[in-house]
Amino acid sequence: MRIVLFGATGMVGRRIAGEATQRGHRVMAVSRSGGSPVPGVTAAAADASDPAKVTFLVGAADAVASACAPPRDGSDPMEPFLAVNRALVRGLREAEVRRLVVVGGAGSLEVAPGEELCDQPDFPEALRPEALAHRAALEYFRTLDDLDWTYVSPAAEIAPGERTGAFRVDGDQLLTDEQGVSRISAEDYAIAFVDELEQGAHPRARISVAY
Repeated sequence: MRIVLFGATGMVGRRIAGEATQRGHRVMAVSRSGGSPVPGVTAAAADASDPAKVTFLVGAADAVASACAPPRDGSDPMEPFLAVNRALVRGLREAEVRRLVVVGGAGSLEVAPGEELCDQPDFPEALRPEALAHRAALEYFRTLDDLDWTYVSPAAEIAPGERTGAFRVDGDQLLTDEQGVSRISAEDYAIAFVDELEQGAHPRARISVAY
């Protein structure tokens, strides 16, 4: 499978690149720096906010993955992040590539019917702008009916850790363990993400991944 991965050098992106490469897929790892996140990938320097460049890079792809993150420079990330996702979609449309799998956020997951995690009183204020930007991106994807997109939300806590292969996949609900903790390692998240790239089991839907 030929996969073009944007945001490939970030914490999650490099693990997706590694997981996909380990499984024998041909990965083009795209980042603004053009660095190679793992051995065995083709690295390319590009910005996902440039739809013409996106079109050029994804033309031969079977699927596109986005691990792009909202800006973390202290400004409001919502509009810049939406602009990146809109540009990415324009580029895919021009290239006539339909399959897109996106690294999402956990803030828009439901803790109860109609109640999202990022709207809870104890949600960290410092994380709210990024959570709202991810939520706006999800709302945008939900308006698209010409791409087979999947938005993959991690648990509330995601960090480098162990690759166990033991996790749960659900829909819009925040998954927690017996102690009420919602967590996933970046390595196990990458397994679920590449599974979705391969299987396309949840087109035009959001899924969540946690222990």
